[in-house]
Amino acid sequence: MAHKKFSRQYHKNREERPLDNIIYGRNSVLELLKAGKRTVNKILIAQTARGAAITEIINTAKSKNIAIHNVPPEKLDRYSENSQGIAAEVSPMEYVEIEELISKSKQSKNPLLVLLDGIEDPHNLGAIIRNCVAFGADGVIIPKWRAAGVNETVSKASAGAIEHIPVSKVTNTNQALDLLKENGFWIAGAENGGQILEEANLPFPLAIIIGSEGFGLHRLIKENCDFLISIPQTNTISSLNASCASAVILYELSKKRI
Repeated sequence: MAHKKFSRQYHKNREERPLDNIIYGRNSVLELLKAGKRTVNKILIAQTARGAAITEIINTAKSKNIAIHNVPPEKLDRYSENSQGIAAEVSPMEYVEIEELISKSKQSKNPLLVLLDGIEDPHNLGAIIRNCVAFGADGVIIPKWRAAGVNETVSKASAGAIEHIPVSKVTNTNQALDLLKENGFWIAGAENGGQILEEANLPFPLAIIIGSEGFGLHRLIKENCDFLISIPQTNTISSLNASCASAVILYELSKKRI
């Protein structure tokens, strides 16, 4: 009897456990389908879900022969309380080797890569990636350790933008900077007290480094920079949120690239 009870409980817990590689949210799933980079095993849509985005997702999924399952709304609650009535089961995110990222980025007129130093909040990571896509960066580099990796929260926070930009994960950030320099990249770190961003004459190819809100750039990372740049602001607050700072910096750099 005890064995049967344990078995039932085991399978119940297994069914309730969230599946790996789930993307949720209407924009995230739609951009996932548009990009077509990852295999989508199936799409779960709440029986109560309605709207133009849902219709577009259904039509796009059907055109790609992707299975669609209509499910009770509560089934999607195990993925997120804010699933917006939709989730997709997908293949894992594939990171790009940094050598490949550098090679592809140099096909741009003025290559720009964004390296993140110590961004641990997945919501911040997602927002920064969205900014990178919006302002035309060629790729993102993130550390393997002590930093957020790409997951369903990042995908949701990026509103699906993660599907439209290559991301490389590196074991040693300083070694990655050395490799970038060997390939002709200049390195600019965002840091209070640096050159005023608007006035800085930054050369390309360029890799811009965004540090965490709490600690900024790590010492060795800062020492490895060719330039330090800063955003002019009042003394009312000490610094901008990392995602907000990245938006300002990337907007200004997009003008310099043109």
